[in-house]
Amino acid sequence: MTSSEIISAVRQVPAEARPVAPAGSTLPRLAAELPHTFALLGPHHGVEGVTRQLEELISHLSPTSIDLLDVGGDILARGDEPTLKSPLADALALAACCQVNAPVRLLVAGAGLDGELPPDDFRDMLGDLVHTFTAADVNRLGTVLDWHPSEATGMLAATARGSRGICEIRDAGLPIHLTDESPTVHAVDLDDAVSRNQFARAIMTTETLDEVEAHSREVCGYSEIDYERNKAAWLNDQPPADLNPDTVLARLSAFEAEATSRGVTHTTFRRLTEALNYSGTQRENLRRLLISSRPEQYEAPLWRITAKPE
Repeated sequence: MTSSEIISAVRQVPAEARPVAPAGSTLPRLAAELPHTFALLGPHHGVEGVTRQLEELISHLSPTSIDLLDVGGDILARGDEPTLKSPLADALALAACCQVNAPVRLLVAGAGLDGELPPDDFRDMLGDLVHTFTAADVNRLGTVLDWHPSEATGMLAATARGSRGICEIRDAGLPIHLTDESPTVHAVDLDDAVSRNQFARAIMTTETLDEVEAHSREVCGYSEIDYERNKAAWLNDQPPADLNPDTVLARLSAFEAEATSRGVTHTTFRRLTEALNYSGTQRENLRRLLISSRPEQYEAPLWRITAKPE
């Protein structure tokens, strides 16, 4: 993706940036629709590289405060939990933030919404309640969450608007409970998080992404980047399916009947795309088709399931 330079080690993503084919990224569109500055922190030089980039940003911008925000809470994992799926970026950020020469506040929003760790596993680490998101907070983002694919952030927004129930996510169909606790944000002691996260501690002095991946395989038993590589290769080999409305709605009805039997009340468009056997490149067109066909089931940015078990 083309980008402009903020400082020697960090690149800014401007609204006019374009991903270099065949890659894709939502960052340019986010930069166009939100008033924030987006900076790319590259992981290629491991934690030492990310730490250096953060310190250059801090020196350049002189921020009055620095927050490390995690939606879901998997940043508080040890690293060996069987339900953990994507610890690498969290561990990188945590290890780097605890080494920069500036105070960093760690925040966890939407405990359990990422489907990585049950909230009960880390509830005792959650400190003061910092904020509870409301519909007014979400509305400030405009329509961003209507198209942005982040499932955890989407559920956070939906619960801020009042959605409650069980939401099924990802290709594995993980059930996530949407509760009154879901839209809350808590402070967490950064040192306590580092003490708990053995993966983050293991990569403190890494200088390459390969080293980080090696530690991930040792501590966690896998590297999530391997999974993404394999999945991307498989998806590239799949021909795009025809989005015939009759076929789509028939598949949707079958999926909803099964989901309802599992107690599911909501799902994400990422989950729907994969469950209905369509590719990620078709997600936006599928979303538009479903909303135009059954607008009453769109509980932004989630899909509300209304089918009844037979």
